[in-house]
Order: sequence, then C-alpha cells, then structure tokens
Amino acid sequence: MAEPVPPRGTFVLAVNPRAGRGRALEDAHRAAELLRTGGDDAVVLSAGDLDALVVLVRDRLRAQALSTRALVVVGGDGMVQAGLGLLVELAAQGVDIPLGVVPCGTGNDLARHLRVPLRDPLAAAGRILRRLDEPVDRRLDVGRARFADGRAICFATALCAGFDAVVNERANRWLRLTGSTKYLLAVLVEIVRLRTVRYRLELEDTGGRSRTEHFEGVLLNVANTSSVGGGLRIVPGARADDGLLELFTVAPLGRARFLFLFPRLFSGRHVALESVRIEQVRSVSVDAPGTTAYADGERLGPLPVRVDLLPAAVRVLA
Repeated sequence: MAEPVPPRGTFVLAVNPRAGRGRALEDAHRAAELLRTGGDDAVVLSAGDLDALVVLVRDRLRAQALSTRALVVVGGDGMVQAGLGLLVELAAQGVDIPLGVVPCGTGNDLARHLRVPLRDPLAAAGRILRRLDEPVDRRLDVGRARFADGRAICFATALCAGFDAVVNERANRWLRLTGSTKYLLAVLVEIVRLRTVRYRLELEDTGGRSRTEHFEGVLLNVANTSSVGGGLRIVPGARADDGLLELFTVAPLGRARFLFLFPRLFSGRHVALESVRIEQVRSVSVDAPGTTAYADGERLGPLPVRVDLLPAAVRVLA
C-alpha cells in the first residue's frame, strides 16, 4: 500500500462564529474541504471572541509561517479587518502570507469590491485556489488609522466619521436586535436626528501638497474601496491598488434632500449631485468634537484620527 502523500502546505481559516447568523463555522468547514482538494491541508480556527481568535491565529501563523499557504478569513468586514492587521504585522517581520476571503457577514464590502462570490463558500474557496495558481501577484492597499493615544488600526474598506458612523454607534447599543434590521432602524432614527458636523481636515493631495480645510457636512468617509454598509457605493470608481485614498464628503442637507440622496448611494448615482465631493488624497487628518470613527463596521474610537495607506501591503487571493 502506497504511503499517503504529505500536504504541501496549510490553509489557516479564521472564523467569526457569530457571522452569518451562526452559519460561519459551517461555511468554513465546507470551504476547508474544497481547499484540501489541491493537495494542501486546511485547519479551521475559532474562538469565543475576536480578541481570543486573533491571539490564536497569530500564534499559529508565527509558528508555521513557511508552510502556510494563506490566511482565509470567514466572516464579514470586521473579520477581514482583524486578518489584515495580523498580516500587516507579520509583513513588517518579513513574513508574506496572502489573504483569502470567504464572505459570511452582514456587509461584506471588501468581498463586493473584489467581486468575491457572496453566500457561496465553495465558490469563494474555488476562487482562492485559482488565484494561487495564477502568475499575477494581486496586492491590496491597506488603510491605516492612527489615533492620538498611539493606536494604529488597519482597515480594508473605509473609515467613516459622519452619518454612517452615528448609525453604527446607535445600532451597537441595541444588543437585542441582530442583522440588517437594527441598522435599518438606526438609519430611520438618525435621519430624524440628522445633524451637521463641523470638521477640521489636514490633507495631503496626490501631488504631495498639504492644506488645512474647515468643512461642514453630514457624511465623511475616507475610502480605500468602493462601498460601505453592505453596498452603499460611496465611491464607485475607487481602486484598492492605486496607492490613494478617496475623501468622500456630503455638504449640509435637510432631511428631505438627504432622503433623496440616500437611495442613490446604492447605485452610485449620487456622484453627480452638487452636495457630493470626491477627492483623491494621500492622507488626511480628521477632527470633529464628539464624533466617533468607524471602519469596516467596527468602532475605532473618538476623533481626531490621521488616515493614510500602506500601499500594496497584502497579497490578496480574490
């Protein structure tokens, strides 16, 4: 009897067990089965909370970096954010591990931007296998948010510091509600309470020139990719491999005009409106008293924050 052939390497699947209304673990094991068909092994790692999972995955990647084929995150954009942070940390130590995504969250905006199949773990895993065999090295710019307390947090999609951040803040207080329902309710509540925010911006433009700007508005996003909030296409033409951020702002609006604008964010038709501004920048510092920053749907902390990019920081299998 022939001896079994040892695996060439190992896919590490990091799973947010709460994603997809508890479906993530099942999706992870289905994806792992397919990833093993190429002659590699696949291990599924999960934990009771995200902090414990990050520690578990970090230890595994450090111990077996040379044999790890990819880190595959199974969950939503918050899970992607955690995975990117680990990969950027390892890259600074000379360890280059690619990222794969099996979307199973509420928003899945990085997956939408990269056109990874949604709600189909086998299709997403098959795409990872195909990308491994391609000669093209696909790299992803990674956003970085730096706060006054010294924290530096990586993100994939966009940093939000306006209406959408307020919606996230309210939705997170409603612990008994889950899924998209609580976000829709939070949107309705916050439209009634719509307020204008006064920002102080320090920008570095695409030519490396700096300027300070005072701005009033209802929406402000610093985007790396095209959408936030599960498909709001705030910057339809954004690229995540051009080394630039997109500063997206919306000037003060009344409730009626905001209700006119909001549905257009899903199609990208808002870009022609006079109140909307999109500008490419290399970095931007944002300050607004009493405002909290979110990125990838996760609460980061109160402003001020400085946002820049780590160009081509992570190889992505998508």
